[in-house]
Amino acid sequence: MSQNTFKKKLKAGNAPKSGPGKTLFTWIEEKLDVKGILGEGVPVQLVPPVGFLVLLALIYIYSNHRTENMTRKIEKAQQEVEDLRADVTTLEAEYMQSSMQSEVAKRVAKLDIYELNQPPIKIEVEK
Repeated sequence: MSQNTFKKKLKAGNAPKSGPGKTLFTWIEEKLDVKGILGEGVPVQLVPPVGFLVLLALIYIYSNHRTENMTRKIEKAQQEVEDLRADVTTLEAEYMQSSMQSEVAKRVAKLDIYELNQPPIKIEVEK
C-alpha cells in the first residue's frame, strides 16, 4: 500500500500565477497603484456600476459639447441671414432708384437717346 501524501502549503510569495497573461484587473492595479487607494485591490462587484456611471458621464459630456457646437453654428447662420437680408434690401432700393424714368433718361442721354415730348402716333395701313 502507498502512503498518503499531501501538498506542501505554498508561501505567500510563491503563489502560482493564473494563466499566461495579465488580466485587466492586474493591469489596472499596476498602472494606477490601486492598492494605495483601495487597499487590497479592485472590488469586482463595483466595476459594472462604476463603468455605467462613467459611460453616462461620457454621454453627458458629448451631448453638451455637441449642443454648444450646434448653438454656435445656428448663431453664425442667423448672422449671415441678417447680413444677406440687409444686402438684399440695399440692392432692391438701388434697383428701384435706378429704374425710375428720370434715372434711365440720364443714363441714355450719354448715347444721344432722348425722351419723346410728344405722344406716340398710331400709323394705320390700308389693306
